[in-house]
Amino acid sequence: MTEVIELKAKLGLDVFKSGSDAHIKIRPGMEKDPRLKKAVRLCPAGLYSENEDGEVVLTIDGCLECGTCRLACGNEVLDWNYPDGGIGVQFRFG
Repeated sequence: MTEVIELKAKLGLDVFKSGSDAHIKIRPGMEKDPRLKKAVRLCPAGLYSENEDGEVVLTIDGCLECGTCRLACGNEVLDWNYPDGGIGVQFRFG
C-alpha cells in the first residue's frame, strides 16, 4: 500500500535556487495597497506577511512561481516575472 504524502511534505522536497534579482517585487509605494492583503491570504508558499505598520512584506525564497499573487493583486501592484533559466523552483515530486 502506498503512503499518502501531505502537501507540506511534498513542497519540502522541492529545491529553490536563488538568483541575483527577485523575480517578484512590490511596486514602490504600493506596500499598503489593500489588494496585497489577498496575497497574504492566498499565497500557497506563505511568502507575503504584514508588518506592524500595516505594510505587506514579500520574502521571495520558496516561491512556487504559480502566479496566484499576480492574479490576486494585479500588475499595478506587483512587478511579476518568471525567474531566469536555471534559477527558481525545481519540483522534485509530482
